[in-house]
Amino acid sequence: MNTNETNTSVSTTSPKEVQSMKDLLLEKNINIVVPKVGDMLQGLVIDKGRNRIYLDLSGFRTGVLYKSDMESFNTSFQDIKKDDVLMVKITEIENKDGLVEVSLIQATMDQSWDVIKNLKQSGDVIEAKITGANRGGLTAQVEGLAAFLPVSQLSSQNYPHVEGGDKEEILKILKKFVGQTILVKIIDFDQKNLKIILSEKAKISKEMEAKLSGYNVGDNVEGEISGLVDFGAFVTFNSIEGLIHISEIGWQLVEKPSDVLKIGDKIEAKVISVEGDKISLSLKALKPNPWNEVENRYKKGDVVDGTVVKFNPFGAFIRLDSEIQGLTHISEFKTYKDMTAAMEIGKTYPFKVSALEPKEYKLALQPNFDFKTGENPENSIQS
Repeated sequence: MNTNETNTSVSTTSPKEVQSMKDLLLEKNINIVVPKVGDMLQGLVIDKGRNRIYLDLSGFRTGVLYKSDMESFNTSFQDIKKDDVLMVKITEIENKDGLVEVSLIQATMDQSWDVIKNLKQSGDVIEAKITGANRGGLTAQVEGLAAFLPVSQLSSQNYPHVEGGDKEEILKILKKFVGQTILVKIIDFDQKNLKIILSEKAKISKEMEAKLSGYNVGDNVEGEISGLVDFGAFVTFNSIEGLIHISEIGWQLVEKPSDVLKIGDKIEAKVISVEGDKISLSLKALKPNPWNEVENRYKKGDVVDGTVVKFNPFGAFIRLDSEIQGLTHISEFKTYKDMTAAMEIGKTYPFKVSALEPKEYKLALQPNFDFKTGENPENSIQS
């Protein structure tokens, strides 16, 4: 601390004098609360030095506020004038110069956190200035404090619908928001760890719930494919965005939504769920269920040609026609390595229908070919 500035006309009160005054008031049954470290109080600017400001702390004692404290919070030291009133926080009751050290930045941050707490409780919508972007979401400033808006909390209109979840492409889209102001709600905060979590979609939830109140399960809607992601397709209709999960695109196995749909496609879908501000749609619900007629096409014991469409840890999916797929279990090959060595994706092989349960959408198949040659042997595999 620079002691060259301690020679000032500012008067101080020693801790002993404060204690004597307190004892005197207590004798007269007058209660007095003596400020302590951590307390916030108003200070009247009574003098300025080269790198510090002196304040009358509400008649308690003289406080000192250092220039470095103000500038760390982007407050201009030069803008502070005599007779200004500042809200400050006590950081030290008495320094070596006999002054109370105070902080403007800590007082301001405490006030900001109080505002954050009230906003979280009230659920009010606020403006957040976007300051940066990363692969997980957007950084922002709220009441001078750093906050985070996760990608998952963006509204459907701003959510980056990137098929395959390409992180670089997502980041590219998110960077476009830097410098913009987004209306959000505070959904969580942790003052101790300096964390504030924002949500844009929470802001519109009530509005969306009102819009969706006019829709019921079983309704048909006409819309346009507005986004494709690994887990499904987004559909926009009447300023509402719904989701068709990949399992609801068709009766057949869909590996990638983009194999079946394109952005801009006009479609009709059936409402299968309305929960709060979310609506789920289905394309396959508008199509005849091929499993209702599957027993007219396949029977247990039939040998049929099937095309391998997908491997997974418990077996291989086999397409028998445009609507029906079956499964050959991993146990037919002993190991995953044996299975992938015996068959190739996209190739057609003979299989025997070993089980058929239409109500459970189950059709089990056994390989009916030589694993080495891929040909149908004279003595085919027996069930």
